[in-house]
Amino acid sequence: MITPDAIVIGAGPNGLVAANYLAQAGWSVLVLEAQRRPGGAVWTEESTLPGFLHDVGAAFFPFGPTSPALLPLDLPDVGLVWRHAPLDSAHPAKDGTCAAIGRDLEASKRILGEDGPAWEKLARWHARTRDELLDALLSTLPAVGPMLRFGPANLLRLAAVAASSGRGYAERTFRTEAARRIIPALALHTDVGPDDPFGAIVGFMLAMLASSGGFAIPEGGAASITRALLERLAELGGVVRTGTRVKRIVVREGRAAAVVTEQGEEIEADRAIIADTSAPALYLRLLDPDLVPTPLVESMRNFKYGFGTFKMDWALSGPVPWSSEDAARSAVVHTGDSLDDLARFTAEVRRGELPQDPYLVIGQQSVADPTRAPAGKHTLWAYSRVPPAVPGGWERVKQSFADRIETRIEELAPGFKKRILARVIVTPPDLEAMDENLVGGDLGGGSAQIQHQLFFRPVFPYFRYRTPIRALYLGSSYTHPGAGVHGACGKNAAEAALRDEG
Repeated sequence: MITPDAIVIGAGPNGLVAANYLAQAGWSVLVLEAQRRPGGAVWTEESTLPGFLHDVGAAFFPFGPTSPALLPLDLPDVGLVWRHAPLDSAHPAKDGTCAAIGRDLEASKRILGEDGPAWEKLARWHARTRDELLDALLSTLPAVGPMLRFGPANLLRLAAVAASSGRGYAERTFRTEAARRIIPALALHTDVGPDDPFGAIVGFMLAMLASSGGFAIPEGGAASITRALLERLAELGGVVRTGTRVKRIVVREGRAAAVVTEQGEEIEADRAIIADTSAPALYLRLLDPDLVPTPLVESMRNFKYGFGTFKMDWALSGPVPWSSEDAARSAVVHTGDSLDDLARFTAEVRRGELPQDPYLVIGQQSVADPTRAPAGKHTLWAYSRVPPAVPGGWERVKQSFADRIETRIEELAPGFKKRILARVIVTPPDLEAMDENLVGGDLGGGSAQIQHQLFFRPVFPYFRYRTPIRALYLGSSYTHPGAGVHGACGKNAAEAALRDEG
C-alpha cells in the first residue's frame, strides 16, 4: 500500500469498525495504532496466573449481538461466539434482598415479585421496538428517518424517561427498594448518579438491553471481538500497523492530507483521515493550534471527563460464594444497598474522595464461558468509579482500596477472600497508559451527563463526526452516541467520509 485512500488513527473497536466500512466500500485503508497490540480496551490477558483469561477493559457487551453497526460485519462468521449467563444483571444488598433481570422474562418476573408486572411491561415494549430504537439512538444526528420509524408515541415514552432522574423514574415505576436499585445502579456504569437531572435514560437503556441482547460475553475473552474485526478487515485488504504513534496531522489548503509518525515518517492519505482518539487529543495535540477555531480550542481545554475507574481481576479457586443464588447465576453483579447508598457513593467521588463503601460492577465471565479459567476454577473482574487522581498518588492507596473492595464483596459472599489465588490492581493511570483514550481512567469518552450528549458530544456544532478540517473526521467514543462497544461512532464517521467523497 503506497498511498492509502484513508488512514485511521487508532485500532480500538471504533477505529476498526470505521476501517471495515471504508474497506467494504472499496477504499484502501491503513490503520495506525500507537500501542504494540490492537484493540485498545477490548483485549484479554493472562494477568493473574497462567490459564486465567482476564479482560483488560470492556468485558460485557449489551450492544454486541444487536448493534446495527456490528451486525452487517457478521463477526460470528469469522469466529466470534457469544455466550450468556442464566441472568444478566443482579443487584444484591447487605439486607439479603437481590433484584435481578435478564433475557429470561419469566425468571426476571419471578425474581422481582410484586415489581414483575412493571418489568414485564417495559421488557415487552422494548422487545417490540428494539431494532428501531437502536437504529434511532446509534445513527448520525438528527436521525430523522430512524426517529420516524421508531414512531412518535415511542419517542414520547422515551422522552419521559429522559426527563427524569434515575431515582425519580425508579420510584415511579417500581414499589420495592430492591427493584428501584436497578436502573440507577446501571447508570453508574458512567458518571450519572441517581439524583442527576435527566439521568434515568442511561440506566434505562442498559436495563432494556439486558432484557433483549443481554450482557453478552465473547467466548475466549474480549480480544475475540478485536480479532474478529481484524480478520474481517484483512479479508477486505485493510492493513494495521501497531507500534506506530501518529504525532501530527498534516493539513494542506484546509484539507487533511497526511500524518507524521513519531519515527518521522510522513504517510499521505488520498481521501480521508479518521481519528479514533480523544477529542482533546485530536484538537490540541494532533492539529496545529492555528488551524483550530479558538472557541473549539477553549472547549477542549475545559472538556468534561467522566469518573475515573479502579479495576481489579482475580483468579479464584472456585465460584464466588454469593449469599444470593441469583447473584451466583448473573453475568454482572452490582453492589449498592439503596438509592441513598448510590447517591452517597456518587457524592464521595465528586468530592474527590475514595468511596468508603464502594459501589462495584462485578463481572463473572467464567460463569458463562468456562474457557476463561482452568477446570473447576474461575475468574472475577470488577471496577469501582473513583476520582481520576488522589492526594499522594495511587501507589500510596491502591492496596488498601483493593482490600476495601474485597471486603465489600465478602459481605455479600462470605468466604470469597479464601478463594482468591491471585489479584491484579489497575488504577486510573494504568488504564490511561494502556489506552490513552481512557483519560484519567474515564471509560466513556467524556461525561455521560445530558449536557455532554447528543448535539453537544463532543461539542456543538462538531457533533456529526466532521471537523473544521476537510477530510478529517472524529470517530471515537468522544462522539455521539458515546460509550459502549457498538461501533456506531466509527461506522458513522466512515459513512460521513464516504458521503463527502460521493
